[in-house]
Amino acid sequence: MILAIDSGNTRIKWGLGELRASAGAVEWRRIATATLAEASRLREEWAELARPEKVVIANVAGEAARAPLEQALAPWAVAAQWITAQESQCGVTNGYLQPSQLGCDRWAALIGAWHLHRGASLVVTAGTATTVDMLGSTGVFRGGIILPGLELMKKSLAENTAGLPLAKGEYAEEPRSTQDAIESGCLHAQAGAIERMYSRLEPGAVCFLSGGAALRIAGRLDLPVRVVDNLTLEGLMRIAQ
Repeated sequence: MILAIDSGNTRIKWGLGELRASAGAVEWRRIATATLAEASRLREEWAELARPEKVVIANVAGEAARAPLEQALAPWAVAAQWITAQESQCGVTNGYLQPSQLGCDRWAALIGAWHLHRGASLVVTAGTATTVDMLGSTGVFRGGIILPGLELMKKSLAENTAGLPLAKGEYAEEPRSTQDAIESGCLHAQAGAIERMYSRLEPGAVCFLSGGAALRIAGRLDLPVRVVDNLTLEGLMRIAQ
């Protein structure tokens, strides 16, 4: 069994699974999420699990997450693989000018997308930040964009204006309240950026969408969407193999 860990800016997501060689698919035994503040409790939660053969980690939260993760993994005495983006790996070629500067979570998500769809795709992760990455039909990462995530957009309006609240509105085609105007505007901004990047890909490309805001954004997109909640974990499993 392999323990894959995606340590993001806000949450830690982990999955215990194995790759079925015959079908080439990941069989997940368990997937769970914890906040960064709960990282120290993972040792107690993982004590219930059988010792994994491998541990593979994508960590973009820095030492705030690395230290408690190392402590939680210590009882197993398994050398964890802390991944970084490579020039080429698992069928994906890194087109970044400096390949190592690509975020490890984005790199894993690209690999996950490539193994789910061997063709052109737009790989979107909608979390604290929203990343929108283009993967060509031959597995070449062509570049991508980073923008504030949906909640971060709303928070910036509340913190930097005198009259706009941080309130929960609803999407509306013709918003008639300030709360709905903020929610609708931020969703339009996310969807617009995604659709503009998608238009640069080859015909027939698929848009993979993951992250905490994935479902809220998916309904606003006018393109083929496949919501995969554990895309980075999928990629980590391929890397571990």
